[in-house]
Amino acid sequence: MSSGTAETSLHLGFDETRTRVVLRTTDSYQRDLVQLAARFRTGGQLGPLSASVALDELLADLAVLGGWPHREGVEWSPELRALVSGVIRDANTVKEWLVSAQPQGEADAGDVVNLLGDMWDASLSEFQLRDIAKLLSLQHGANFSVPGAGKTRVALAVYAAQRDQQRVSRVLVVCPKSAYESWRYETAVCFRYPLRVHVLDGSMDQWAEVLIVNYERLDRSLATLATWLKAAPSMIILDEAHRMKLGVRGTYGAACMALGPLAERRMILTGTPAPNGSKDLENLLGFVWPGHGQRTVVQAVAGGDLARASSVLRPLFTRTTKQELGLPPVHLRMRYVDMPPLHDEIYGSLVGGMRGGTTRDDLSSLGKTALRLLMAATSPALLLEGGTRYEPLAYQLPPLDIPRGSSLYSLMQNLPDYELSPKYKETVAIVAENAERGRKTLVWTTFVRSLTTLEQMLGKYSPAVVFGGTSDRDEQLRRFREDPSCAVLISNPATLGEGISLHHVCHDAVYVDRDFMAGRFLQSLDRIHRLGLAPGTDTRVTVLAARNTIDEVVAVRLEKKLEFMGKILDDPTVQQLADLQEEPSVAAGLAPGDIEALLRHMGGS
Repeated sequence: MSSGTAETSLHLGFDETRTRVVLRTTDSYQRDLVQLAARFRTGGQLGPLSASVALDELLADLAVLGGWPHREGVEWSPELRALVSGVIRDANTVKEWLVSAQPQGEADAGDVVNLLGDMWDASLSEFQLRDIAKLLSLQHGANFSVPGAGKTRVALAVYAAQRDQQRVSRVLVVCPKSAYESWRYETAVCFRYPLRVHVLDGSMDQWAEVLIVNYERLDRSLATLATWLKAAPSMIILDEAHRMKLGVRGTYGAACMALGPLAERRMILTGTPAPNGSKDLENLLGFVWPGHGQRTVVQAVAGGDLARASSVLRPLFTRTTKQELGLPPVHLRMRYVDMPPLHDEIYGSLVGGMRGGTTRDDLSSLGKTALRLLMAATSPALLLEGGTRYEPLAYQLPPLDIPRGSSLYSLMQNLPDYELSPKYKETVAIVAENAERGRKTLVWTTFVRSLTTLEQMLGKYSPAVVFGGTSDRDEQLRRFREDPSCAVLISNPATLGEGISLHHVCHDAVYVDRDFMAGRFLQSLDRIHRLGLAPGTDTRVTVLAARNTIDEVVAVRLEKKLEFMGKILDDPTVQQLADLQEEPSVAAGLAPGDIEALLRHMGGS
């Protein structure tokens, strides 16, 4: 790459989004620029002497630049030059690892402590030392370890080593709000002197060594964050990085991709890197290694041999599995329940009424249809209520428009009077049985009205309830953890699926319903199955599904997604989660009166 000593014939630099590269030339090379831009699928003219190309494509096909007639006159902007050099260096390192039985240049776990500098003051486990060594062997990195493996501490150790070598002097952490506490704690205990930390909440501390921002604030803070990153050599860490899995097609992803090139070192942390398949992984690794990361994933999975794909991709990330953590296994069971006649009739009518109403291209309508069918499989009465202002945004739905005079409206209006939802019935039976044994239960349900219905039905067990509109969330969680009379916590994965630990007090979970989001399912499972479990702990998870409904479709799709992720990550524990064992329902024969009698008996009144 020319440093500009020869006459400049082609200058390459970022556009303002830093997801495209602008190519500028002089009058002498105008025609050559047109031909060069045409060789890229994403290339396009901006004017007579300028064109632009997507950053990923340019980096994936750098050889195309070899056809430029005056190669000595090619000049790169410093930021783009640094990005390209880092990607090429890591790509070459990984290539060497793949052809060598004994990887050359990989840091030794035994030497890691010496690399962290005098200021590091925290203990590290064997698997953390191994992960740090792997991450230090590349300029950029990805840590896909399971929750509880200490990804935050590992990331700070990599930062400490880079700071000690004076390669970086500050770090930007992008994470959910629920992770703030973890980052504050680790930055205080890992170093001899706590790092200066600032959470971006309107004000700005220019002297902060660790700047923390949540994904929701990224887009409107781009200019501020870009200035901060450019002011000194910086590292950027995306925690729970699956939140930007849409890449440039999503708001979070586009903001992350714009900031990435400004950092000397990029790192992503997530235990669920491919919740919906290879495209998610493309976008995540595309942030770490633009061009190279995406192309590597595409080429690896193209043949369909996931074992081979895993071996090709393994050098690009580190992962500590639950098996390595020594966690006792989690026992997953699927219980299918049969809808009673009226419920079945209503569900069939809804499916018939929705058939043909949406097209494959109308994703918004398809999404709403899926959510309505998920509601209907639990209890069609949920549809009359529609969304509430407390529901997570993704689940806000207008009421289903059913003519008041129709027989379907009458059936749905009166359904709760005639038939109790079999899923609610099963949930009550499981919670009652667990409570009798002194075991607390975590109940997951997507929809707020379903949540509040169960709150009433389980009132005897002093339920704690947490959803988007809960004002005393901390108090509800405290009650569940500390109050012996509170035997059940009811929540939805969108609200409580990340950032909390319940494994010390709860070892039973029930899913009243699940959606198609494999990552959310895995994250929510980890609330009660994570590092710190006592040996021999029996962790039991029950998934409820109504026969002949969308629940069966969800089960098949999640199985495929989890199987893919398990094979790509070479993690058998994830693959096992895809294969739920079926067991009979315990409450199938219970009428509403039986449930009430059971609750009275269990409560001793």
